[in-house]
Amino acid sequence: MPRKSTRLTFAVLATGAGVFAMLQSLIAPALPTVQHALHTSQSTATWVMTAYLLSASIFTPILGRVGDLIGKKRTLVVVLVTVAVGCLLAALAPSIGVLILARVVQGVGGALLPLSFGIIRDEFAASEVSGSISNLSAVIAAGGGVGMVAAGPIVTALDFRWLFWIPVAVVVAVTLIAVRYVPESPNRAQGQVNWLGAALLSAWLVALLLPLSQASVWGWGSARVLGLFAVAVVLFALWLYAEARSRTPLIDLRVMRLPAVWTTNTAAFLFGAGMYAIWSFLPGFVQTPSSAGYGFGASVTAAGLLMLPMLVAMFLSGVLTGRLEPVLGAKTLLTAGAALGALACGFLALWHAEQWQIALVAGLFGLGIGLAFSSMANLIVGSVPADQTGAATGMNANIRTIGGSIGAAVTSVLVTGRLQPSGLPYASGYTHGFALLAVLCLAAALAALLVPVRRTGGGHNGTARATSEAPGARQQAVAPGARG
Repeated sequence: MPRKSTRLTFAVLATGAGVFAMLQSLIAPALPTVQHALHTSQSTATWVMTAYLLSASIFTPILGRVGDLIGKKRTLVVVLVTVAVGCLLAALAPSIGVLILARVVQGVGGALLPLSFGIIRDEFAASEVSGSISNLSAVIAAGGGVGMVAAGPIVTALDFRWLFWIPVAVVVAVTLIAVRYVPESPNRAQGQVNWLGAALLSAWLVALLLPLSQASVWGWGSARVLGLFAVAVVLFALWLYAEARSRTPLIDLRVMRLPAVWTTNTAAFLFGAGMYAIWSFLPGFVQTPSSAGYGFGASVTAAGLLMLPMLVAMFLSGVLTGRLEPVLGAKTLLTAGAALGALACGFLALWHAEQWQIALVAGLFGLGIGLAFSSMANLIVGSVPADQTGAATGMNANIRTIGGSIGAAVTSVLVTGRLQPSGLPYASGYTHGFALLAVLCLAAALAALLVPVRRTGGGHNGTARATSEAPGARQQAVAPGARG
């Protein structure tokens, strides 16, 4: 494969991963429209989001591992085809049940993230890996922002079904290019898929995420919520036991215990809690009628435009990370990103009476997201053996999602715990919620400070690099792309 073709490979990976990230947030502002168009209840419509979350959580680490075993390109193409089918099914869905099924199919696209990181590590020159991962992470982060900004205009000008018709066209084109131009990775893990581990992983993720996403409907003290939490604990323990005893584990727990991996995952969990909650509640805040004592009564489109600074900032800072990381180190950038998130949420808790304040906070938080996303990926990729890249980055994405689900659920309790006679939350609910998110992001920054740093000679005058020798890694001081 000629080295010049890496640009086309990157374009394919970035487009696919960006579409997945966009699909994650694109439908959220349009849920009331979907509810009305498909004649369903609000609680049923929320399953359009929940189904996608659960599916992506299950398939991201499993198919990341499958790619490590049978080939990342082959798995990538299958995943892209599946996403295209899911989007087509959603665009044609005659009922809410079919739309929910389509979202389950689309969730398979979560595997695009670990597969893309793995292909970059395998195919790009060592000097290109870190910057390419940072740029891809910036695209993934920005994809979520594009979804929030674009949903309103698309639904207003066309119809909610075009939220899926457009991705169909894009994914089909990307799939055809991937088949022709993306090379098959030479690095393969040994063994086979541990299906028991996959089943147990899927089971405890569903048992954990389902009650988190539905607790506001079922009630936090309901038997279903408490029972599923108990089941999740038991299944998680069984999964750990099964993986520890397996000769070919789905997720190598030795890799998860590496200092650079578990500290980065801890930061990902905490920062994810703050990030996803901001994405979930800030648009709702600005759409609240000013008669509630806060909010601006913004339309879906206007709310999206207020989030535009976040989209621009997260993309620019993510791309900038690739330039800064060889000099400052990924640990420093992850810490700075989480700290910016904490600063943004703290500012929002104190000042939110003017629209310019919301735009400023959105931009500041976007800077943090871009720095954090890019540096997390580089820390994980640089700390694990090449044949564990898919599984390890898949679990990192999953841990971030789990943190996001918990953060959104707890914030929902604070925001909706007390309602005005009109049915709208009190301003104090949002204030307390934003303050909690500031604490979570600050905790993420403190966790990032625990990422180990080893000073190595050479390179950028002995720049500090966060590395960790992984079991089974080749005899090398720093894995490709492990700067930071």
